[in-house]
Amino acid sequence: MKLLELLHCLPYYEKNGHNNDPIIKYISHHHKQVIPETLFVALKGIKSDGKDYINEAVAKGAVAIVCEDALDLTVPVIRVKNARHALAYIANHFYQYPSHKMNMVGITGTNGKTTVSHMVQSILQQSGERTGIIGTLYMKQGNDTKQASHTTPDSLLLQRILSEFLAEKVTTTVIEVSSHGLIQGRLLGCDIDIAVFTNITQDHLDYHGTMDNYRWAKSLLFSQLGHRHLADSPKFAILNEDDPFSETLKKATSAHIVTYGLTKEADVFATDIRYGHHYTVFTVHTPKGSCFISIPVVGVFNVYNALAAISTAIVKNLSLQEIKNGLSKMQSVPGRFELVDANQNFTVIVDYAHTPDSLKNVLKAIDKMTSKRIHVVVGCGGDRDRAKRPLMASVACQYATDVIFTSDNPRSESALSIIRDMEEGVTGQFYTVIPDRAEAIEFALRNAAEGDVVLIAGKGHEAYQVIGDRSVPFDDKKIAKEILNALNDSSKSSEQ
Repeated sequence: MKLLELLHCLPYYEKNGHNNDPIIKYISHHHKQVIPETLFVALKGIKSDGKDYINEAVAKGAVAIVCEDALDLTVPVIRVKNARHALAYIANHFYQYPSHKMNMVGITGTNGKTTVSHMVQSILQQSGERTGIIGTLYMKQGNDTKQASHTTPDSLLLQRILSEFLAEKVTTTVIEVSSHGLIQGRLLGCDIDIAVFTNITQDHLDYHGTMDNYRWAKSLLFSQLGHRHLADSPKFAILNEDDPFSETLKKATSAHIVTYGLTKEADVFATDIRYGHHYTVFTVHTPKGSCFISIPVVGVFNVYNALAAISTAIVKNLSLQEIKNGLSKMQSVPGRFELVDANQNFTVIVDYAHTPDSLKNVLKAIDKMTSKRIHVVVGCGGDRDRAKRPLMASVACQYATDVIFTSDNPRSESALSIIRDMEEGVTGQFYTVIPDRAEAIEFALRNAAEGDVVLIAGKGHEAYQVIGDRSVPFDDKKIAKEILNALNDSSKSSEQ
């Protein structure tokens, strides 16, 4: 595509005096990835500014530059007011607007995005749809899985992935939408058809500053659904009726609204909820009728997740039988209430719970599983919202019997200093401090007795620990399995 043709998607920009109109075969905002015939977009980041790498990009073959500054270079320079927004529009145009050619389901909220997205995908796949999923765990279509570095990819990667999905005849893509992604315009130009809201509780205040800012960021998904009302392609907002913030979202969107919850005021609601050790059953009531639902996960929070997925399937005109089949056959989600089994006589669970609300939900679900002791290994991330640290500690001590504070991803902070922040929320309560995460997990497993439950919280699916500026291999599930096997071997040796 020629440069001027590519820039046709931008209504206003300034271009330096170069009259050449080079062919653009590639777009990049990482200078190290620039090759000949690349359009380089210089983005301002938190730690660096792409403008500082423009000369290197040109030397590596960039044939044009998009940036927010007026520069005199040997290649065309396109000056824009907001480079991130320009990148989103350009990427859409370059990949020929793939989101407009498929159904798009966007899911946002503090907790539950990953589980809801997998529930929706399971329902759609069982109904015969070809689906793609983009989120915290990966970007996946069929057997093709790509590692995800962010919950919501940057706009360039997102449009490329959607284009690849389209080439594989994907009809619906389910995407987790983060508040960071919304603020940074990663979804600009994406044609979202169904926006789903799970819940909102304290998180990411290191980035947003206040809860009001955080809520506003989440509301963008719904306000950006647009104001067109087309009979053959309606837009829907799926809202949690039991979360007070939904009242604000109802005012923020012009889309058709469908609510879900545990009260009859909701359009889709659940009754007769019963919990097993590894499953939950309930009756769901919808505008299409009622039916019995069984999901292979536990906890009231997963009932909410299922109701969000059911509501999404309802507006996609799937039958109750298709919904029931899809939910019953969903696969376990890595790092979400994931069991670790090494033939021990107690239960070990790895979960991504990294907010006060998600930790409370998981511990309350565990409380319904056992009358014995509940052990929890928990920490908080460094260089992140410090205000939630004492809240996490308070929840752990309130809902578990045996609490071990440890490191999570300390990043540039000292693990012990993070734990000291946590301790401010539990003055006078009993807990154990073991900064080394592997040692903390081993302590919990060694002290667990028959019938107990051990929760290893905070990292879930992550296979690394960020210490300083290094990512060190560390997988809670793998570490726990190795320790359990060692304990089993030790037990067998002592019996001989």
